[in-house]
Amino acid sequence: MNTESSTPGTPVTEDVADPAETPAVELAGPGAVPRRPSRKKRVLGVLVAVALLAGGTALGSTFPDPKASDAYRSLADARAGAESERDSIRSGYDSIKSDYETLQAGMADKETKVQARETEVGQAEAAVKSAEAAVKKREEAVTAAEKTKAANTVSDGTWTVAKDITAGTYRATADVGSSCYWGIYETGSNGGNIIENDLPGGGRPSVALSAGQDFKSSRCGTWQKQ
Repeated sequence: MNTESSTPGTPVTEDVADPAETPAVELAGPGAVPRRPSRKKRVLGVLVAVALLAGGTALGSTFPDPKASDAYRSLADARAGAESERDSIRSGYDSIKSDYETLQAGMADKETKVQARETEVGQAEAAVKSAEAAVKKREEAVTAAEKTKAANTVSDGTWTVAKDITAGTYRATADVGSSCYWGIYETGSNGGNIIENDLPGGGRPSVALSAGQDFKSSRCGTWQKQ
């Protein structure tokens, strides 16, 4: 229904809704009283709400708890076993790693000690070689001295100076007895040309020998060149 304003020249048109389509609360205009929804509509809304609630409860009770299934429990057990095996392997790895680090540290310490020991052994070997060289030198010196002494030592017998023995002064190495005899002869005279001789009878006699002479010693022991 259309109504016209009482103001001249200004038409106003209002749409009046169908009572069946009127909302729960409707304002007809300033100062109008709100209209309440009908009892029929209120009952229908309650029924719809109850149906929705009942449907939700039915849906919730229709689907089972997935954690209560055998497949879920089997997977959970497999996961727990895998985690346990992982933890065991990790523990073994940590233990092996710790042992390895301990061995590595011990090896480094032993290598340091071995190197120090090798240095000591090297120094000892050098000292031994030095001592051996000194001993060898001493032995050579003693041997040379002994050879020289042996070459300059004359025992009982007849010796040609500058051939069998060297020229020089010789002295008895010990006191001689009363039977000691020594003589100096001209070489090649077969004892016929006596240059000097003596029966000292004791003490440590000495003789001076030169090339071209023969020296004879009898029961006088040994003579050492001075």
